[in-house]
Amino acid sequence: MANKRKKRADVNELAKSIVDQITDEQLQEKAREEGKNPAAVMLGRLGGLKGGKARAQKLSAERRSEIAKKAAESRWERHGEEESSKEG
Repeated sequence: MANKRKKRADVNELAKSIVDQITDEQLQEKAREEGKNPAAVMLGRLGGLKGGKARAQKLSAERRSEIAKKAAESRWERHGEEESSKEG
């Protein structure tokens, strides 16, 4: 039987795995510096990643609309401040 060539990982997959490893190491290092348990930090991060979607599912369409309008108003206020500072 001929030796099979191992399938090489896609360049993008390789890059993602490297970034994931570095990010995980940086989170754990930062947690150690702050005196936190790295495992707890990762669990908290995972919960945070899920939290926004879960919150959005619980909100009514009306409440989501209110929140979106408030966010848009806030963005427009900041944009207006930048424009006025450029004029002066």
